[in-house]
Amino acid sequence: MRPSPRHKLFYVCAAKSLVALCLVPFVWENLSWQKEENFSMSAEQNKALVRRLFKVQEDLQSGKAELNALDELLAPNFVSHYKRLPGQQPDREGYKRVLAELRATRSHVRYLIEDQVAGEDKVVTRFIVQTTDDEGELMGGAPTGREVSGKAILIYRIEGGKIAEEWGLGTMGPKLMRQRLAQELEQERIERARIEQELQVASRIQQASLPKEVPALEGWQISPYYQPAREVGGDFYDFHLLSEGRVGIVVGDATGKGVPAALVMSTTLGMLQAVSQAFDSSSPGAALERVNETLVARIPSNMFVTCFYAILDSESGTLSFANAGHDLPYVRRRGGECEELRARGMPLGIMPGMSYEQKEIVLEEGEAALFYSDGLVEAHDSTGDMFGFPRLRKLVAEHGEIGSLDEALLEELYSFTGESWEQEDDITLLTLRRSAT
Repeated sequence: MRPSPRHKLFYVCAAKSLVALCLVPFVWENLSWQKEENFSMSAEQNKALVRRLFKVQEDLQSGKAELNALDELLAPNFVSHYKRLPGQQPDREGYKRVLAELRATRSHVRYLIEDQVAGEDKVVTRFIVQTTDDEGELMGGAPTGREVSGKAILIYRIEGGKIAEEWGLGTMGPKLMRQRLAQELEQERIERARIEQELQVASRIQQASLPKEVPALEGWQISPYYQPAREVGGDFYDFHLLSEGRVGIVVGDATGKGVPAALVMSTTLGMLQAVSQAFDSSSPGAALERVNETLVARIPSNMFVTCFYAILDSESGTLSFANAGHDLPYVRRRGGECEELRARGMPLGIMPGMSYEQKEIVLEEGEAALFYSDGLVEAHDSTGDMFGFPRLRKLVAEHGEIGSLDEALLEELYSFTGESWEQEDDITLLTLRRSAT
């Protein structure tokens, strides 16, 4: 008798799909298909052998059978051309290892055979597999606790009463890959949300730590500019109102990004403020020494703070200063020359017992000092070139006489980096200018 239209469609689809995927290199020619009642006894035995294989796999999952039970069903030279998991070896031991890995991640498995036909030494089985994803990670994906089902077609070649080869096509593998991808995307979303929240917290800490007002000194102009990067760094500046018309000026940078950097910069600012108020010191070097001793014990060992601390006597124009490893400020003199404010000193928080060299200059009328952070000089253009210290020094000499030095520097920076530039680090500029009479 001829096969039914349903059987014909099944055989054609299975064969075409497997050949297209290079899963089976053979063609069945002149194979005589018959209805179940006309199958030979050997065909029935072959079909029963495959059903036993499915039953053993169910029992393995439920703990009713051991992996060695597969040796009674699979030939010693068994070869699988159907990979259930990445890295599966094609031999019998590789097949058993994959089942063991699946058993560790699933609480049960059930095979529902929809159709099964046999001819000569081969059995084709179309089935649905149902399992629960609830025991452990599989292919990098965490268990979901959900029931998972998939359809598959497997072709087995029987030899000597055992299964010798296997080919297959199924939907379970792609489902697992989609599940893993969905979990990875969800983990990425959660991580992005966490980072975004951390950045917001860091930004609030930093903004709350910076001064809300700029001291108004007769005959002086103090112009701060601060622009945080998206990944907030540790830039800071501050002013200390001291006795006898003196003002402390602080510019610094805590290493790192995000909340850790914001906390360290906030701690440093608080310590500097406390030291300046408690001792009303005229010695920036002594103030940095005291803060360093405290920071060493209170910040992580892999972090430190660079800081330039100056005290201005607004009456005489004297600027005394000390430097804890910060970028050197520039002073633009009336004649147009530009000089660095140099003073030796290690960054804060690295080691105890540090001393900080103190120096002093006088700012004459019409002269200006620029304090800044490395976010300006370390900005890069589209080719990777750095803005750099020589460029900054040249610009201070050229534009230091005008009242809006920070605006001129930022204009040059944006021209240098281009429109597509993404700010890499916080940028802090603080200009101290003595007015010309």
